[in-house]
Amino acid sequence: MRQTVPMSSQPNMSGRSRIPIGGLTLAYPMSLGTYDKYEDAQKAVDYLSDNQFAVQNCMIVGTDLRQVERVTGRLTRGRVIGAGALSGMWMGLFVGLIFALFDQNSTTWAVLATVAFGALFGLVWALLGYAATKGRRDFTSVSQVVATRYEVLVEHKLAEQGRALLASMPGGAPLTA
Repeated sequence: MRQTVPMSSQPNMSGRSRIPIGGLTLAYPMSLGTYDKYEDAQKAVDYLSDNQFAVQNCMIVGTDLRQVERVTGRLTRGRVIGAGALSGMWMGLFVGLIFALFDQNSTTWAVLATVAFGALFGLVWALLGYAATKGRRDFTSVSQVVATRYEVLVEHKLAEQGRALLASMPGGAPLTA
């Protein structure tokens, strides 16, 4: 069972890291500060490094995540047909070239036939997918998950030293410490 614990200035006394991601763990992480921009958090860690702080015990963690979706255009039947055909053509070209590579009797016409078949298959498959949505999503978009704040964490045994160094950093005070 995974336990979610909010990040704070208190050490995690349960003996387990609060961020269980492969090698990206600290035993008892404590916050040195929170920043609005990643660049500011990065500048803080760079300042610590310039002042001989053991930065291998630090982490920058993006918090307050949000998903941002940018609508890029309308999704019409024509765009679906074009994209499906083009995608199928690429797959057909790939398959045709594989056949041509391993079959000495293969001709240019065979490669062109697989491209045409791929285009037809891609077109039909895309139209079926579009019809399945029943008009619920008639637009194209790109999306990204972004953090709105960045927290600099450090092993608990170095927290006091790190906070003292950051307090002397010119113009780089964190939002919270």
